[in-house]
Formats: sequence, C-alpha cells, structure tokens
Amino acid sequence: MFQKDQDVFNVLFEAVSEGVIVVDSNQKIVATNASAERMFGYNKMELINQELNILIPQKYRSNHGAHVDGFMKQKESRRMGHGRDLYGARKDGSTFPVEAGLNPLEINGKSFVMTLVIDISIRKEQEIQLQGLNVLLEKKVSERTQELSNTVETLKTVNLERDTEIKKRIEAQNKTKHALKKEKELNELKTKFLSLVSHEFKTPLSGILTSAMLLGKYKLTEQQEKRDKHVKIISDKVHYLNNILNDFLSIEKLETGKINYKYNTFKVSKVVNEVVYNANMLLKEGQIINYPENIDEYSMYQDEKIVELALSNLVHNAIKYSSENTLVDIKINQDDKQTTFKIKDNGIGVPKKDQKMIFNRYFRAENALLTQGTGIGLNIVKSHLENLGGFITFESEENKGSIFTFVIPNKAEQ
Repeated sequence: MFQKDQDVFNVLFEAVSEGVIVVDSNQKIVATNASAERMFGYNKMELINQELNILIPQKYRSNHGAHVDGFMKQKESRRMGHGRDLYGARKDGSTFPVEAGLNPLEINGKSFVMTLVIDISIRKEQEIQLQGLNVLLEKKVSERTQELSNTVETLKTVNLERDTEIKKRIEAQNKTKHALKKEKELNELKTKFLSLVSHEFKTPLSGILTSAMLLGKYKLTEQQEKRDKHVKIISDKVHYLNNILNDFLSIEKLETGKINYKYNTFKVSKVVNEVVYNANMLLKEGQIINYPENIDEYSMYQDEKIVELALSNLVHNAIKYSSENTLVDIKINQDDKQTTFKIKDNGIGVPKKDQKMIFNRYFRAENALLTQGTGIGLNIVKSHLENLGGFITFESEENKGSIFTFVIPNKAEQ
C-alpha cells in the first residue's frame, strides 16, 4: 500500500504544471518537480541541498531571507510578494517574472515550506500589450468622439429645419454610443472571464496538490481515515473542475450553434432518480430532499441529458445555498403538452436588486460571492431550455429561500 501511495504522490507531484519547490527551515531545497527544473534551467541534482537564493536574482537576495524567516514563524498559507513584482533567476543568469504561493508543512516534527511557482512572462507581455491597446483605443475613442461632436455641430447648422436629417443624426449618434458601450462591455467580460478561470482553477488545484502530498505521509493502517479524507478531497475537486470545463464547452457550443440535441423517450422518474442519487452525496448535515409524488407514469420525448442537466443544476444550487437541517422540495406536474419542474429551498435567496441579472453569464448575486461557483450554470440551463421550446422562471426573497420553475414541452419539435 505504501509503495502505491508513493507512486501516486510522485505522479501527481511531477504532473503539476506549476513549479513546486520545497525548502526546509534553513532555506535549503529538499525537493523539486520537473516543472520547476525546466523553469529555472537546472536538473534535480543541481538543486537539491542548495540554498534557495540560487533561484533568486542577486539584487533581491538581501531581503529574501528575512521574508522567509517571518513566514516560517507565522506558518500560514499566503501569496508571496503581495503588492510587488517577483522575479526568478535561471541557471544561465537570466531573470523572469513569477507568481508564487507559500504553503507551510509540518512533517515528522520538522518545518518545511512548499512554494508553487508560475512563470508569468507571457502574462506580463500581454499586460504590456493590453496597456498599449488601451491607450490606442482611448485615442481612437477620443478621435471618434471629436469627429462625432464636429458632425453633430455641422448637422445642427446645416439641417436645422430639416426634421428628417435631424432624426438621422440622432440615430447615428445613438448607434455610435451603443457600439462603444458594447465594446466596453466586451472588454470587461473578457477580463472578468480570465480572472474567474484563474481563480476557480487555481484554488482546487492547490487543494489537490496538498492532499496528494499529504497522502504519501499517512503510511500506517490506522491512518486509513485520514487517507480516505484526502482521497475524497481530490475526488471532489477533480469533479468540480470537470464540471467547470463542461460548462465552458457548453458555452462554446451554444455560441457557435454546434449543439446537436439527441431526442429519445424516457421516464421522468429515471432522470429524477439519477439527479437525487448524485445530490444525496452533496447534502449537508440534516438536509433532506423531498422526492416528488406520483411521477411514475410521466414520460417525455426530449433530450434526456438536457432535462437532467437543468434539474441537477437547480437541485445542487438549492443544496449549496441552503444551510444545514433544511428541506429541498421537488415537485413535478405534467399535462398533455408540457412538464413543469419546481425546486424550492429555504436558502439565502436572491437579493431583489440582483434578481433581474441572475441569468446573465458570469453574474453572481452579492450574497453568494463567498460561495464557490462560476455564475455560468443558470445561463446555460436557460439557453438550453429556450432552444428546446421551454423556459425558466423564479421567485425569491433574501434569507427566506427561492423557488425555481422550468417548463419544457413533453415532445420535442425536430
């Protein structure tokens, strides 16, 4: 069992795309992975037992030792160099910008620091390019605005008594403002998307790496419970990342029109059973799912996976945004034309001022910002349901819960 755990640890340690460097309390390097060795241009034997300063540019070395000593005393995970740029030194003497996260470890009574290092050279170049583009864009906007202002003044003078021309001028002005607004919104959306992806991937990946490293430390039979705990952490976070990737793929397919819906006849109870089975593994202490009544005879000719996706997303949200000892109530009704699904919870609800934007892509309500999520799920569900001739609505009151309802035709129109 020990050898198998060690093999798994070694594979995960070497497979991580970030550079991993582990130092002891004397700031000597005791372990590295392949990513770190490629990043700094050394082989493993050239780094082991070397001072950490070998990887730090000469002009930053004088202060670095004090920073590390301070961190060893506090012993809490944090981002390194907050508010200032960090640089690494390669074997050939060249330097490059990095981002680093520090994680304290205690093994057999000895203190270590695990550093996750990311080469951000490309990002820095892109930031410089983006700054240049922003300056150019601002210049163009200023020029266009001046041109528009001159055009407006000309139109006022020349076409003062011509209502038709005035109307055309106003329309042209509104179109220009709308185009500029859309361009600004697009830039903001791209920036938000990049920030979201970076955060939502980095956090679970760091958790996976930490749990994988700790797995190799629990070697005794009586430590099985601890091993199981970290295996579950890895499994849950991999499942979470897989769901995010599936969401991004769904968005790409929806935007490009590459969705091919697959229709078949299925029992509604089959979908409900699958969703409830998976949701039971996510329930908090004392939470209960109220299974819908009298649905055994309900059947549909639709895309089964999309119906399951919609129901699963709403049930999982109900669990995630509700506290312990609460009820998630599922009700389903069907007539000769359509099937209605209602999912009710007693969770945090959606603030009134946020309700009109709840289906917008990447939007998250103010009271949900500290809960893990991407703000993509409801947007994807809404798009799929509308493509299949259905719709989704909701009622919600902050701190009292929500009721999400989606309606979909019993028979798909192909």
